[in-house]
Amino acid sequence: MRYIPHTPDDQKSMLETIGVKSVEELFSTIPENLRLKKLLDLPAPLAECELKDRLESLSQANTSLSAVSSFVGGGIYNHYVPAAVDHLISRSEFYTAYTPYQPEVSQGTLQTIFEFQTMISRLLAMEVSNASLYDGSTALAETVLMTQRIFRNKRSKVILAGSLHPEYVSTTETYLQTPEETLIKVPSRKDGKVNLALLEEALSEDVAGVVVQSPNFYGIIEELKTLRELTRKTGTLLAVMFTEPIAFGLIKPPGAFDADIAAGEGQALGLPPSYGGPLLGLMTTRKEHVRSLPGRLVGKTLDRHEQDCFVITLATREQHIRRAKATSNICTNQGLCATSSCIYMSLLGSTGLKQLARLNHQAAVTLKNALLEVDGVSLAHPTSPWFNEFVVDFKKPAQEIFDTLTQHGIVPGLPLSRFDSKRPNSMLVTATELTRMKDIEKLKAALLDIL
Repeated sequence: MRYIPHTPDDQKSMLETIGVKSVEELFSTIPENLRLKKLLDLPAPLAECELKDRLESLSQANTSLSAVSSFVGGGIYNHYVPAAVDHLISRSEFYTAYTPYQPEVSQGTLQTIFEFQTMISRLLAMEVSNASLYDGSTALAETVLMTQRIFRNKRSKVILAGSLHPEYVSTTETYLQTPEETLIKVPSRKDGKVNLALLEEALSEDVAGVVVQSPNFYGIIEELKTLRELTRKTGTLLAVMFTEPIAFGLIKPPGAFDADIAAGEGQALGLPPSYGGPLLGLMTTRKEHVRSLPGRLVGKTLDRHEQDCFVITLATREQHIRRAKATSNICTNQGLCATSSCIYMSLLGSTGLKQLARLNHQAAVTLKNALLEVDGVSLAHPTSPWFNEFVVDFKKPAQEIFDTLTQHGIVPGLPLSRFDSKRPNSMLVTATELTRMKDIEKLKAALLDIL
């Protein structure tokens, strides 16, 4: 396809049609100090062979997880992806038309989405799943908007637990026109869980939803049963976020606590870390809220020959209906990522998921025990239950330890000072089924040396 840019006359006509004097006026909502007032500082063009060499040189600056001992989690996890996943997603049955508007030629894509939705609904014990969002952070933003939409915007406020992933919260704030008026942030207690007493005080008839993450950003499992009881008092929706879906192989899923919405990140289900992406947003709800759910829904029916066939049953994004009635404009089905996760879950099955979850928890317990043998290391939340990541406190700044160990092929975790200046010595550490005993011993020896 050729790229044909708009001519000056084209631009003038378009601007006149929408009643704007200049292209710059389109960006008037962006603060003046944030706007770029010059051309991008790009290098001179290169020949194809030179460009290839340059990109390969840049890629070598990255470190592969297979080359280091890594204990980083915090939303993106290093799980083993079976070779069958990459092999199967390349089959033509799974990559028919990306946008399946014509079901008669898109049965491969439609069936994949249907199976994906079914598996995600079962995983989270929810009634309906959409065909995925971009990632976990946009899933939180869409969850906030959905809670307001369910109440037809008659309830404007949404409570966010302080134990939510801070980057998810930041993304959500960029979605909202007045985040300071919409979002009520309830801090965490010393045990890493959301402060239930303060949350109860914040509840009112004007609150559309309460959003909590479990396991939360600190890896801790929240008290969802109590949260559900509190929200019922004011008729407030309960939305449960997550970053590590493998956890639901061991712990009860959001649907078991009667959650109204369950959403989060699906990268752990068959997608490699890949330098932070591509990711896979998951979002589920109850059937009664289905028309407020963003994205596509695919259903199964019978054709005139009484054979199974698949069709788009509900599509509430702006490509299908008037913009004013659309629930979202980013509800892509993340086709390739959803297909990868669908195959991954099929290979695991429910029994395999439970076994994998146990392996993750066992690896994390082994890691915890090894770290606590080092003088100067302690658990930040010793009484709270967690799945495969937890917070440790050092007697030295965590960022300093991080910088030292990364020079020796060890990525020890995620320093929390990046998100909270009041926690300079805290680090979030993670273990998965790929965490080897020799990696744990290497980290322990390095900490014994520098602490």
